[in-house]
Amino acid sequence: MHSLAFVVNNVLRKLTAMHVILFLLTFVSTLIAGALQKGINPLDDPGRIYEGLPFAMTLLSILLAHELAHYMASISHDTIATLPYFIPGPSIFGTFGAFIKMKSPITTRTALIDIGASGPIAGFLVSLVAVVFGLFYSDVVEVTDGLAFELGDSLLFYLLTKIIVGTPPEGFDILLSPIAFAGWIGFLVTSLNLLPIGQLDGGHIVYAIEKDIHTWVSRALLVVLSVSGIWLWTGWLTWALLLLILGIHHPPVLFSDIPLQPSRKKTALVSLSIFILTFIPQPFKMP
Repeated sequence: MHSLAFVVNNVLRKLTAMHVILFLLTFVSTLIAGALQKGINPLDDPGRIYEGLPFAMTLLSILLAHELAHYMASISHDTIATLPYFIPGPSIFGTFGAFIKMKSPITTRTALIDIGASGPIAGFLVSLVAVVFGLFYSDVVEVTDGLAFELGDSLLFYLLTKIIVGTPPEGFDILLSPIAFAGWIGFLVTSLNLLPIGQLDGGHIVYAIEKDIHTWVSRALLVVLSVSGIWLWTGWLTWALLLLILGIHHPPVLFSDIPLQPSRKKTALVSLSIFILTFIPQPFKMP
C-alpha cells in the first residue's frame, strides 16, 4: 500500500490542464442539466442556475468516486494510468461519463479484478447514499399527459422506493429529487460498466476469473443486447454496436499463470450482486 503523501503527489504530478478543463466543462454542463430539470432556463434566468447544484454535485461525486477507485487500484498494483477524463455532453444527464486510460499492461489476474471491480463498487456506494437520501426529498405528484418518458426501475431502486416513499395512488407517480435522480443515474452507470463484455469493468472481472469463457460470454451478450434493443429499449442496440466497434476481446495480463487470490472470487460475487441489484432492463419507458 502506498502512503497518502505518495498518492497526493502522484495525482498532482499527473494533473494536466486538459483534466481540469474537461472537469470544469462537465461541471457546467451538469449544472445546466440540473437547472433544466427544475424548469429553469439558464439563458432566461441565469441567476437561478445554482439550483442545479444538488444534481451536478451528486452526479460528479458518483463519477469521481468510480474513476478514482480505478485509479487508486491501479496505483496499488503499480499499473500506470491517467487521472479521470470527464466528458461533458448535451443530454438530460449533462455528461457522457468519465474514464481513465491504462498506459501500462496489467500484470496479474488479481490486479485485473481489483482494478475492474473497484470503480463499480465505489460508484455504487456513493449512488446508494444518494438514492436513500434523495428519496426522502422526492414528491408524489399527479401524472399529466405531458410526461415525456418514465424512468425504469432496477431491483434495488424499486425496493428502496417502496420502503422510503411507498406506493403512489392510482394516477400519481414519484417525482425524483435531483439527488435521487443522480443516484438513479449512478445505478445505471454502475450496471452498464458491469456488463460482462469486452474491456468493460464486468469484462475485466470475467477475464480475471476465467479467461477462456470471456469471448463466449461477450458474444452471447452482444446477441442479448441486440434482441433487447428490439423488444425493450432501443438504446441497447446502440450499446451493442458501440461494443462491437470497440471490440469484445480482452488483452492478456502479463503474468497470467500467477493464481488469482481466493479472496478476489468474493469480490467478483459482490460485483455480480451489485450488477443484479442495479441493472435496469428498460431504463426509459415511453408513456
